Amino acid sequence: MTAATVNVVLPGHLRKLARIVGQVELAVAGPVTQRSVLDCLEDRYPVLRGTIRDQQTGKRRAFMRFFACQEDLSHEDPDDLLPAAVATGSEPYLVVAAMAGG
Repeated sequence: MTAATVNVVLPGHLRKLARIVGQVELAVAGPVTQRSVLDCLEDRYPVLRGTIRDQQTGKRRAFMRFFACQEDLSHEDPDDLLPAAVATGSEPYLVVAAMAGG
């Protein structure tokens, strides 16, 4: 099976932490889901483990949001397939740091 090329856009503080310039291009083997993309991202950049999702439960951190094809996927099942446009690399998978406060 050929790996899918997925482009991931991270917020500035995570790019700085992992020393990433621009977006990340990942080769994701198997079904392209939020879980498989984040697993691949954390394997490539171990410093990101625990910053986007809890290491024990795998659940997203409270102030992290996930988007693809202009849809908020933050509350979707992490094993649901991502849109085909993400799996083909024509649309990015966005990890966004939500803002809070007043």
